[in-house]
Amino acid sequence: MTKTTQSSRPAVKSGTFVIGGDLTVNRLGFGAMRITGSGVWGEPKDRDEAISVLRRAVDLGINLIDTADSYGPEVSENLIADALYPYPEDLVVATKGGFDRPGPGVWKENGRPEHLRAACDGSLRRLKLQRIDLYQLHRIDPKVPMQDQIGTLLDLQREGKIRHIGLSEVSVEDIEAVSQLATIVSVQNRYNLIDRKSEKVLEYCTRHNIGFIPWFPLATGDLTKPNNQLSQIAQQLHAEPAQVALAWLLKKSPVMLPIPGTSKVKHLEDNVNAALLELNDSTMGELDSLSSS
Repeated sequence: MTKTTQSSRPAVKSGTFVIGGDLTVNRLGFGAMRITGSGVWGEPKDRDEAISVLRRAVDLGINLIDTADSYGPEVSENLIADALYPYPEDLVVATKGGFDRPGPGVWKENGRPEHLRAACDGSLRRLKLQRIDLYQLHRIDPKVPMQDQIGTLLDLQREGKIRHIGLSEVSVEDIEAVSQLATIVSVQNRYNLIDRKSEKVLEYCTRHNIGFIPWFPLATGDLTKPNNQLSQIAQQLHAEPAQVALAWLLKKSPVMLPIPGTSKVKHLEDNVNAALLELNDSTMGELDSLSSS
């Protein structure tokens, strides 16, 4: 039997966070959007590789996988179940509902109660779950009263179909308004080293111990391009730029739950090794100065 070491499961080194007071996860997770086809539409080019990525993620100590019914649509959730069901006991599969997908690269908010209920039921079926541990409203639909959208999630929670409720792409004001109706345990906003428009939201989540899931954590490769200041810092640390950018996120706040995604096992392994990288205050200061927002 091969002895499991911390270095063989590097995500363990990212530290832990307790979502909603009862779901303990390693802070470096995996985002399952990019295992779908081009435009987040259809099946991946290499299905076997996508399955391998998901299984390798768990091998590396990742126990938080973020997906959505709209990724594919439906493709990402189906792949997760095909690769990992029956799930490891400590694995949290978080999913989202609230978008229609009429075509590749096209996203339209749909927060109508009947849509959210059907979306949740579909996710339960595809993921082969009795209950979704973290169900996130993918967007607050401005065309639908917020009380109707959150009320539907509360109904699903009371029915035992979802355990905890999260939000995505919201302001501090949105969080406070929704929190008058429901307990919010996570917020998923766009945030990375060079795009910090959600800084106030991150600060709010840190104060209130709400998990902050930064999507676009590597700016779709922009942060990994050569010959920039980040690459120079990475060279000094004998690391890859992506690893430095992820290590910066992990050190930025104890509620930060980065979910870098990829369709390649090699990229996954490189990303997860960011959890082994320790940044000192001087390096953090240099990286903080790179913000363009």
